[in-house]
Amino acid sequence: MNGSDSISTGPGSGVARRSDATRGAILAAARERFAADGYERATIRAIAKDANIDPSMVMRYYRNKEGLFAAAVAIDLRLPDVSGAERRHNTGRILVEHFLDMWENNEVLTALLRVGVTNQAGAERMQGILRDQLLPVTRQVCPDPEQVPARAALMASQLLGLALTRYVLRMPPAVGLARAEIVAWLAPTIQRYLTAPSP
Repeated sequence: MNGSDSISTGPGSGVARRSDATRGAILAAARERFAADGYERATIRAIAKDANIDPSMVMRYYRNKEGLFAAAVAIDLRLPDVSGAERRHNTGRILVEHFLDMWENNEVLTALLRVGVTNQAGAERMQGILRDQLLPVTRQVCPDPEQVPARAALMASQLLGLALTRYVLRMPPAVGLARAEIVAWLAPTIQRYLTAPSP
């Protein structure tokens, strides 16, 4: 490969930027289409049309609908470390504030929730994210290792319930709650689910 070829296709080049832009357009269109139509009814052709590209480009980057879906809803919750003694006592507040930030600033999570409540593939994807990312955090603070899965599920029920009513269904009373009110209501419940003695 000569020097000009290396420059034209290297990171930061016009080709790389166009590729990133194309991938971004495809993923944005896919999230919208999966959220609106569900996994089964969403098609590569419709997603490509929404992204204003040829369907072959979608196949080139993601091979098939399953690969596209996995990429579209891939998300790192970036959950905080709550292992320190002081943070363990404030885990509920820390996690509620963190999830509020995530829901309000990451459309991928909202799209995944929309798909997850109507579609098995979406539900399985959501279950995997929660299993792989919520369980380790729960394990840091739970007093009984055997109760980690149940406590993580209880925590998820509150956080996902809030997200569903506030960001997906947009129920006016839920939308109308101030951030401080949500934290004040929800944090003690999350804390109890994670650290209180078993009833």
